[in-house]
Amino acid sequence: MKLKVCGMKYNPEEVAALQPHYLGFIFWEPSSRFFSGEIPSLPKEIKKIGVFVDATIADVTAIIEKYNLDGVQLHGHESTEYCLKLRPVRFSKPDRSIEIIKVFSIKDEFDFSLLTPFEAVCDYFLFDTKGKLPGGNGYAFNWSVLEDYPSTKPYFLSGGIGLENREQISAFLKRPESKYCHAIDVNSSFESKPGLKKINELKEFMKVVSG
Repeated sequence: MKLKVCGMKYNPEEVAALQPHYLGFIFWEPSSRFFSGEIPSLPKEIKKIGVFVDATIADVTAIIEKYNLDGVQLHGHESTEYCLKLRPVRFSKPDRSIEIIKVFSIKDEFDFSLLTPFEAVCDYFLFDTKGKLPGGNGYAFNWSVLEDYPSTKPYFLSGGIGLENREQISAFLKRPESKYCHAIDVNSSFESKPGLKKINELKEFMKVVSG
């Protein structure tokens, strides 16, 4: 199971030293984890994901180029047409396109037919907790909803996941609905303040994910 640590701001190098598979950088200005600095040199095995909320295509492509991103995570109301416009983006990575992660928010139920139009235009889905903010709300949704997951598209499991969820994660990864779970996404539950990650707790959590 892969791990994505999102909301990078103050200590990305320390987090990168743990070798997660993905690091997420938020480019939505209202976020307390909004990133505007310089991304340090990271191991090439770690994919840099830019998180956006209803940004213009021009802004997204400019940030992809500036930070040499590997993928984008779309947290807003982006349409299939929007995703198609990002599909050909290559920039400094001429050998492959940018990976597209489309986010869907869940609480106690979800209409999975909403996924169908996006099947052909994104690489992954990400299921997060429905709350006041587009992400980083700090609590988990009801994972049993995923028992009805109808797709074979790999997905990220997100939403308030922390060390206190160790047993739940271990149990989830043994259930059929985790078959297409590509990665666990963590953020606010591993912080001492927004954007500053707790390294020792992340290290402990990685043991759970790596199983």
